[in-house]
Amino acid sequence: MKQRLVVLATAVLTAALSLPVVAAEEVNLYSARKENLIKPMLDRFTAETGITVNLVTGKADALLKRLQIEGRNSPADLFITVDAGRLHRAREAGVMQPVHSEALTAAIPENLRDPEGYWFGLSQRARPVFYARDRVKPEELSTYEALAGPQWKGRICVRSSDNIYNQSLVASMVANIGEQETEQWASGLVANLARPPKGGDRDQLKAAAAGQCDIAIANTYYAGMMVKGKDKAQRAAIAKLAIYWPNQDGRGAHVNVSGIGMTAAARNKDNALKLMEFLVSPDAQKWYAEINHEYPVRPGVEWGEILKSWGEFKADTLNLAKLGELNATAVRLMDRAGWK
Repeated sequence: MKQRLVVLATAVLTAALSLPVVAAEEVNLYSARKENLIKPMLDRFTAETGITVNLVTGKADALLKRLQIEGRNSPADLFITVDAGRLHRAREAGVMQPVHSEALTAAIPENLRDPEGYWFGLSQRARPVFYARDRVKPEELSTYEALAGPQWKGRICVRSSDNIYNQSLVASMVANIGEQETEQWASGLVANLARPPKGGDRDQLKAAAAGQCDIAIANTYYAGMMVKGKDKAQRAAIAKLAIYWPNQDGRGAHVNVSGIGMTAAARNKDNALKLMEFLVSPDAQKWYAEINHEYPVRPGVEWGEILKSWGEFKADTLNLAKLGELNATAVRLMDRAGWK
């Protein structure tokens, strides 16, 4: 009896070992977007595909550093971060690989993705001028360049030069009007600041509402979060401001992106590509526009109500890869201009 049991156990074990191993359907994502700004769409992706998304969130620079330290041993298949300047840094750091997808190139305009497929925009954020309704007339405004004029002396709020959003704005100006003219502009802008740069975009908007300055430069989605947020003071502050879209008779207002790329270490490439393509699908893009108050990268997707209320505008069509390529130039000239 004992011998028969040993034989039977051996047969069962052998059969089990000969069965094919079924790997779990998953994809690993490092995201610099806060969990509440991305998790609902990831859950929907899982429900539709059966692919589990293992999400790690963190600060943009810290996640990039982590990818660099982990190298080829990184578990991450995808990296989401904000600003084309940071996406370029990830490419330059060697932690990304090019992706070739007809679905992605068809959905995303050429200027909102890396020319060689290292990253793709997921949502757009504009960086226009916000002005105090009771102290500024919209006809007084025109272009970013005009903000260096003497009429704005002591009237402007903007965050510091170490902020990537400002660096990318300056890089876009270098690409459009040249380094020398941009440096002259930056010097004029610094001379017109109402206070030394401090705080984030929402702090600039609150300062303008409180009368510390008359205009502020900020990303639109921060204004959207203030409009829809639970903080009554922030809602009251943003109600005192209006948006002005600069350079509408020329290149258009500066825009940037949050974006995604496949890591160089990716092991779940097929699932990673499926998630990338899902995030630029019409439904996902509409969700971004309605919930995150960001503009879709996919043309033809309906904007959310807040975005609609700000009106349509002409956007600069500069390829955003230039923002990363010209980042070092922008930082140097901002330093020379005294932009703290």
